[in-house]
Amino acid sequence: MKNASLIFEAYSAGTETKPRINQDAVRIMKSRYAIDMELTQRSKLISDLPRIDIVITMGCNVDCPYLPCKFREDWGLDDPSGKDDDEFNRVIDIIEFKVKELAERIQNGEIKV
Repeated sequence: MKNASLIFEAYSAGTETKPRINQDAVRIMKSRYAIDMELTQRSKLISDLPRIDIVITMGCNVDCPYLPCKFREDWGLDDPSGKDDDEFNRVIDIIEFKVKELAERIQNGEIKV
């Protein structure tokens, strides 16, 4: 399968902003993937996003507001905030698998955008 970043652009936002993005996520992403999220990411609102074709909600025990889109899916994940690194890594593993699977479904024409 091709690299998912070549298939789509991904954005992240929420219903409220924080002074900083989650520092555990920043540390673990840097350790696992050598990605410094603080260089390119900031806490932002859903209203800050461009027009979106595909909306993926994470679950995280939050009711997400409606965003107009062509395809919507909820991954039903638990929020690892405040939990140990093992839980963060478990959620990251699931997200990585699901992003790759999403890219494959787009490539195969299973998701029309």
